[in-house]
Amino acid sequence: MNILLVTMEMQIGGAETHIFELARELKRRNHNVYVMSAGGRYAEMLEKIGISHIFAPLKDKHPKNMLKSYKLIEKVINEKQIDIVHAHARIPAFIASKACKKMHIPFVTTSHGIYRVNFILKILTNWGQKTLAVSEDIKKEIMADYKVKEKNIKVTVNGINTTTFCKTNSDEIRTNLGIDNEKFHIIHVSRLDKESSNIAEMLIKIFDKVKKETSGNVQLIIVGDGDNYKNVKLLAGKEHDIVMTGLRTDVSEILKCSDLFVGVSRAALEAMSCELPIILAGNKAYAQGFIGVFDKEKKEQAIATNFCCRDCEDVTEEKLFEAIMKVYNMSFEEKKRLGEYGRNIVKAHYSIDKMVDDAEEIYKECVGGK
Repeated sequence: MNILLVTMEMQIGGAETHIFELARELKRRNHNVYVMSAGGRYAEMLEKIGISHIFAPLKDKHPKNMLKSYKLIEKVINEKQIDIVHAHARIPAFIASKACKKMHIPFVTTSHGIYRVNFILKILTNWGQKTLAVSEDIKKEIMADYKVKEKNIKVTVNGINTTTFCKTNSDEIRTNLGIDNEKFHIIHVSRLDKESSNIAEMLIKIFDKVKKETSGNVQLIIVGDGDNYKNVKLLAGKEHDIVMTGLRTDVSEILKCSDLFVGVSRAALEAMSCELPIILAGNKAYAQGFIGVFDKEKKEQAIATNFCCRDCEDVTEEKLFEAIMKVYNMSFEEKKRLGEYGRNIVKAHYSIDKMVDDAEEIYKECVGGK
């Protein structure tokens, strides 16, 4: 099957990682895969593994660039004899849907989160013939807000590469980042945009308190970049035990140097795959709240929200501090059990095979069994 995946850009992020792993596995299964976006780190990585990346200004809402993207999608559909187009963001989906309708090409989408809804945005939203939603609560939102029929939505997963994300030593990264082997390492991985950096800010604000409580035996590692990066770094000041890495493509290696993950979504699942205990705490702007230390009792609640804490209790600095100290004060055996339990959850419920099987299933439904 000839498949075109379209998205805004292929920078480092949860949705982009999902697309990268989807494209790689589809190629391994002998499909011809093409990815179109405004580029980024993952675009370069796609090219290195033999998957064509085609540049289009798909993150730009200016009518001139939307028209340019539309024409590029038409061109690729013609030249590559595309069987199906799969979009992963609202604006690319809107543009691709118009091209697919004109050219009578099946069109599907994946929803990676909860989208803002108003009259104009509803007009600009097209969920395609079939939609994949990465959690049950996203499926319900799509049905309620956009009146999409349940039969046209399939719940899928964020597939995690458990070979890449595993528990091994990474001494070189420790040295390069200035990570002290003797200390307890708290890691947060996220885009540091204004809407998605409040957990990073909270962690920095409580760091002095955590440091005092642990007699200085702690380091905080914040991985990510974004339009609020400079403000987050300014908040961290000159605290030498706060390591801000900026944008990285080796997140798996940094996770392997860490002892506790704080955050949500795909990054949390990747940390679980590396056998880290995790604290689920998210960003208020995305209606994400607080679940706390993930264990067997929190399993159903976490899975139901795709590990994003949507509509959960509010996160506060005090709750975050207490959760961190709870894990810090656990015995080695308790931390080990939490880590192993998390990895088992990922292997059982969040495999790349499951993610790609789901995509292939709806492709075949729409294309007609190719």
